[in-house]
Parts: sequence; C-alpha cells; structure tokens
Amino acid sequence: MSDLLYVIGDIHGEYEMFQILLKDYDETYQQLVLIGDLLDRGARSKECLLLGKQLVEEKRAIYLKGNHEDIFLRFLDDPEERYPNYILNGGGETIESLLHTGAVAEYSPTEISMLIKSRYKELISFLRELPLYYEWYDYLFVHAGINLEKDNWQDTSERDFLWIRKEFHEGKNHTNKTIVFGHTPAMYLFNDTTTTKLWQMDRKIGIDGGGVYGGSIHGVVFNPQGIVQDIEVFNEHAWEPKFETH
Repeated sequence: MSDLLYVIGDIHGEYEMFQILLKDYDETYQQLVLIGDLLDRGARSKECLLLGKQLVEEKRAIYLKGNHEDIFLRFLDDPEERYPNYILNGGGETIESLLHTGAVAEYSPTEISMLIKSRYKELISFLRELPLYYEWYDYLFVHAGINLEKDNWQDTSERDFLWIRKEFHEGKNHTNKTIVFGHTPAMYLFNDTTTTKLWQMDRKIGIDGGGVYGGSIHGVVFNPQGIVQDIEVFNEHAWEPKFETH
C-alpha cells in the first residue's frame, strides 16, 4: 500500500485541467484515485474517459463510478426514456465528444446509443465495472457519500454512493473513517457561490470545487495522518446549457 495518495475531484470533461493536475502525480510513490464524474458538461469528455481508463490499466489508478457515469450508462441502455434527463445533465457535450459536432441534432436518441455502443464497446464495459468506493488506511473515498444511518456503511445502496447529498453532509460520521467525496460543489456545502475550497467537517472532506461551473478542480495529496498538499486548478469559463431535448 502506498504511503501517499493523490485524489482528483470531479473533472466533467475539462481535459486540459485534468492534464494539469496529473503533472503533480508521481506513480512511483503515489496511489492515484479519480473521484468520478469524468464526463458531461465539459467539451472533452471522450478524452477524459479514455485517459481515466488508461490510468487504471497502465498506472493501477482507482477510478470510482460517479453519478454521471451512471446516467450515461442508463441512457445507453434506455435511450428514449433517459434522453431528456441526460441532456439536462450535460450529456449533449459527451455525445458530441464521442461522435461528432452536430450529432445531437442529427440522430435520434436510439441512433445515438447504437452508435456509441458500437464504437466504444471496451470503454462501456470498463465503465460498467467501476468500483463504488476505495478504502486506504483510515480513509474512505467515494463519489457522493454514504448512508450514515446504516450500522455498516458498506450496506449503503448504489444510488446513495452515487447521489446522496444532504443526509450525508449533515449526518453524524460514526464510521471511524475520514470520508473523502466529490459530487457536491463547495459553493453548495458552504452556501457561498464564490467558494471553491475544500469542505472539512466531522471527518468528511468535500473536494469538488465546481470546476465545470467556473470554479476549480482539486488534486489532494494525503498521507495516513492527513492532507499533505492541496493543488487547486481554476477554470476560466463556466458551463452553460446549449442543447435542447427533442
């Protein structure tokens, strides 16, 4: 087990920011963890997803499933039903990153799903098998959080691992673990639209700086005792919806 761990927050298709953060990663002595949500909203989801897969296969990185990996897979499996929600959550950018500019307007949801599934079989199989959490020393890394009402946190449902918010943020942490999570941008945790810093409370650490919304993406280095370094890369632009459901 590595004595240092480097965890990167929600990327959301911001490939250039992803690359900047990876410059501080040293595979010789750090375990890399990607907290999930590599896709949607940002323009370069394809590159982010393929790089995430490569890091797992070549560098033994841990890539946790996020709620956006989940809604992408659900869209592929049930495109007509899931399409409006996926577009609402920034899926149009992922579709056009994987296919081509104009694909959202050109094809039906079923055609989009068929094209993606035929061209990216290995990637889709990889995403379906992503883990929901990772344990390291006294740390637990998870995309959204856990159900703190469970006697055993491992009994948390998959939906809660991927989607939980307020109940986890406000619940009492009785797990004897420091829980590191993404999913909910700092501005919501602090109730301050200008805040991007790490949120720390009751042995919970929120690392989503809201990068795709014009905030930041964090790369946080941990040792078994705590945070060693927080690397914060700021975005120069904010995502705005540009696709409509049809």
